[in-house]
Amino acid sequence: MQCDDTFLCDWMSEYLTLLDISRLVVGVLVLSYASYTDIKTRRAPNILWIIMGVLGAVFLIANYFLMDLSGQMFYLLFIPIMIVLMYVLFQLGIIFGGADAKAIMALAILVPFTPIIYQFPLTYSLMPTSWVIFSNSVVIFLLLPLSLFIYNLIKGNRMFPQAFLGYKMPLVKAKEKFVWPLERIKDGKRKFTYRPSNINEDEVYAVFEKAGIEEIWVTPKVPFMIPLLAGFITTFIVGDILTIIMLSIV
Repeated sequence: MQCDDTFLCDWMSEYLTLLDISRLVVGVLVLSYASYTDIKTRRAPNILWIIMGVLGAVFLIANYFLMDLSGQMFYLLFIPIMIVLMYVLFQLGIIFGGADAKAIMALAILVPFTPIIYQFPLTYSLMPTSWVIFSNSVVIFLLLPLSLFIYNLIKGNRMFPQAFLGYKMPLVKAKEKFVWPLERIKDGKRKFTYRPSNINEDEVYAVFEKAGIEEIWVTPKVPFMIPLLAGFITTFIVGDILTIIMLSIV
């Protein structure tokens, strides 16, 4: 819908801002609660993503009546594209948690366009917002390997790539913690695995116990929901982190 005078333009702008504020509030509340349950139980209720998706659809309908969506077809088409992409990444094991994939699918509906809340975000991106949220989350998540590497350097454990992905832990403790084993024994030799979530932890621990090995490399089961929440908030305030990095390099 096009506005014909200044008053109508201002009115529509205020309501569009209110919609984006509502998206921010809904996203923060849902992702915060999901992060809490993910930390406590390593699960997030499916009802959260249904709520987010339904509210996102309601906000999108409101957008239809407040703005001309004819020039936004790329971003609207990216909603199903993002849903399919997240499903594929989950099936390939690139995204470990089903809740993480569902969250990003719901976010594709909740925030299809670049949110504009007064002077924020500070930077803009040509990519759909759901992709920006995902990429921001990945960038934030990548800070974990760096911190793990620094920790292992202090401990004197410099084995690559284990030092970037985990740390050594007594086998007895590993069985009680939220961690994945980064090693397994195959043909009598200890071997590193890039996909720890695809192996049976109890079987791996049993084999190591039988071999008399008391310490194993593990990686923490850090819920991706936490960096996803941080990436979501960053998208609304800062914008696209990758764009900022590229502009700083150029």
